[in-house]
Amino acid sequence: MSSVPTPVGSRTMFQRFLSLIEKVGNTLPNPSTLFALLAGVVVLCSWIFSRMGVQVIHPATGQTIAVVNLLSVEGFQRMITSVVPNFINFPPLGTVLACLVGIAVAERSGLITAGLRLIVLSAPKRWLTSIVIFGGILSHSGADVGYVLFIPLGAAIFHAAGRHPLAGLAAAFAGVSGGFSANLVLGSIDVILAGLTQAAAGVARPGTVVQPTANWFFLIAATFLVTIVGTWVTEKIVEPRLGPYTGDAKREEIVPLSANEKRGLWMTVAAVLGLTGVILWGVLPEGSWLTDATRPQALLGERMLNSYLMRGMIFFIFLYGLVSGLAYGIGARTLKNDNDVVHGMDQSISTMAAYIVMAFFAAQFLAYFNWTNLGTVLAVKGAETIKSFNLQDSPILLMVSLVFFTGFVNLVIGSASAKWALLAPIFVPMFMLLGYSPELVQGAYRVGDSCTNIITPLMNYFPLILTFAARYVPNTGIGTMIATMMPYSIAFMIAWTLMLIGWIWLGIPMGPGAPLFLTP
Repeated sequence: MSSVPTPVGSRTMFQRFLSLIEKVGNTLPNPSTLFALLAGVVVLCSWIFSRMGVQVIHPATGQTIAVVNLLSVEGFQRMITSVVPNFINFPPLGTVLACLVGIAVAERSGLITAGLRLIVLSAPKRWLTSIVIFGGILSHSGADVGYVLFIPLGAAIFHAAGRHPLAGLAAAFAGVSGGFSANLVLGSIDVILAGLTQAAAGVARPGTVVQPTANWFFLIAATFLVTIVGTWVTEKIVEPRLGPYTGDAKREEIVPLSANEKRGLWMTVAAVLGLTGVILWGVLPEGSWLTDATRPQALLGERMLNSYLMRGMIFFIFLYGLVSGLAYGIGARTLKNDNDVVHGMDQSISTMAAYIVMAFFAAQFLAYFNWTNLGTVLAVKGAETIKSFNLQDSPILLMVSLVFFTGFVNLVIGSASAKWALLAPIFVPMFMLLGYSPELVQGAYRVGDSCTNIITPLMNYFPLILTFAARYVPNTGIGTMIATMMPYSIAFMIAWTLMLIGWIWLGIPMGPGAPLFLTP
């Protein structure tokens, strides 16, 4: 694949910058080897910084956090005995494989192929990019379904439409992960972050209540901002840079659906509606079988967020894939017996061999990094540095500093809740003393937390994205992926930060009952 089809002389400085990133990044070893080497670097750094006595005070607990030396007898013993637990407990591994087992039935039956053709035939071509990005933003409401299902779907949609599949993958990735803090509906992350913000706000003003809807208005507006900016980046920067697709991946022929395929799709719709009805019956009535019996008086929205539907989202993704695939296969007569179903599952898992190997080494690296406390020390030290700048007279600059600092920390600490657990006790009280509401501070944090998700190999799902990309461009390197996603990250950071500044200037509430400023 030629990443930049235009002649060298006509390339812009930014294109040359991206090509440099790609070239340097692709000189790195195989991703599995790279994670193994990084694990060794973490062990070495833990010894160096431990000998230097580097430590910080945890802002939430007041506990002293020191760098833990893994280059020791105790460290070696822990690494030796934790190899298997690290691998098994690697967050995306079980999620990915469990989802794919169910989705494999939909793929084997031909449902996904027929659905792609239907989308390409019915959707206006000029809206295809926006549809992929907008769908990606909405998809992350359902736990990690966006990473597992929607990102490869975005690549397949573009490929079926005769466009570069990596552009579709990038657009979907930008929506799912780059737009992580943009959505029309609330998710579990809103509940988690609100709880952490409320705890931190209590330091400055005891009794402060922060609702899960704290940033809802801001998130809704950001959904359309990310869709517009992401569409522009895809069509004006990313896709022209990738050029025409010349790979060997088979492209689905866009022909009208046959009578059998139409019957299969109608049976799929009926099955999905029936399953959805059963699930809603288990969630909507108070005290029903999918609700939390310990909170019978909770409001509908809270019941949904705390229901077993949300807690068991991976199971329901598997179930929807299985049910829809079986319904289509029976209707379209593409599944003849149980051997066809199981064979489809076998094939799907076999395509993930490279990801499983990569996940093994990535799991060890991330475990070592967490054990050493290097990420925690980096975050706290950086936050203290920003606080020492004394920008109290320039609150907008302070807010922008929080956005960019969060984006930087996000490169080494992927979990949104883990980062906020560290940063909220520092920044929330500090901003509240300047008259800014905790809801606004949380909103600024979420901007920075989203924009750099798509350019850090330390994000849990980054190895999976490389695996999806390799289906179309074999041996896709880390450099290619980062160079492809960098324009989104830069554009989102600029546009979203400007939106935040404009939001403050106009005085728009961040959410229902969530003003920007505190009353004396």
